[in-house]
Amino acid sequence: MKFARLGDPGREQPAVQPGGPESDGKWYSLAGIAADIDGTFLESGGVARARDAFEAGNLAEIPDAGTLRFGAPLARPGTVVGIGLNYAGHAAESGAAVPEVPVVFLKPSNTVAGPFDDAPIPPLSRKYDWEVELAVVIGRRASYLPSVDDAADYVAGYVLANDLSERDYQLPGAAGQWVKGKSLPASTPLGPWFVPAADLDSTALRLRTWVNGDLRQDSSTADLIFDVPAVVHHLSQFMVLEPGDVILTGTPEGVALSGRFPYLQDGDVLELEVEGLGRQRQVLRRATAA
Repeated sequence: MKFARLGDPGREQPAVQPGGPESDGKWYSLAGIAADIDGTFLESGGVARARDAFEAGNLAEIPDAGTLRFGAPLARPGTVVGIGLNYAGHAAESGAAVPEVPVVFLKPSNTVAGPFDDAPIPPLSRKYDWEVELAVVIGRRASYLPSVDDAADYVAGYVLANDLSERDYQLPGAAGQWVKGKSLPASTPLGPWFVPAADLDSTALRLRTWVNGDLRQDSSTADLIFDVPAVVHHLSQFMVLEPGDVILTGTPEGVALSGRFPYLQDGDVLELEVEGLGRQRQVLRRATAA
């Protein structure tokens, strides 16, 4: 199944598409099933309720779904966690050693944006960069998980993410202030849809990025240094993961930081894709200072 939130910013309605040949591309309203797609929905068995309601024929089609904006498929998460340098090729192009433990940073949840919304380049930015990522959505509270094998049970599902990053803000200086380069407005487009973990094998999904139609990234989640269960287990040793929290698992090689490609400019068009999770498209627009 695919879950989405359709409508104008702040007025999105939760929707579901059953998937498979029977779906016909139609979206169905979750009115009466869910107020929103969020941690409460995931923790309380919302996915199963939506599946049962669809199979019983109790969901109404959204007739104008094709004309509606896709918002982020999850209402504003409590926490967005990033994992850095989680593909060996990206570590190499960044001039960093392959990490022995996951590199962790946080992104403010107000960076989350819709998958097709325009992406603002910060007014003074010179090195704005793209990062296609598989994002993990937490389904129930996880703290001090005893083993990696247990961690998969805490994953509700997956979404496509773009971790837009300002490298001049992120990297210079002895302290390596990653958060400054990862916290910019609308720098975490998510979606277009959320897929439950039971409906998608995340171990070998193809990830790709195009800039103005030119392929930049082309890899597979099979190349992750720390896979999804390892990441969830590791994070649970240092923070409490709540239902609806989002973990960005890292980006493969092929970013502008490599020096092989120019950084993003006003008017550039980004397209990103993760197999089974749809495709995003953002037009880059230079923001102006208030």
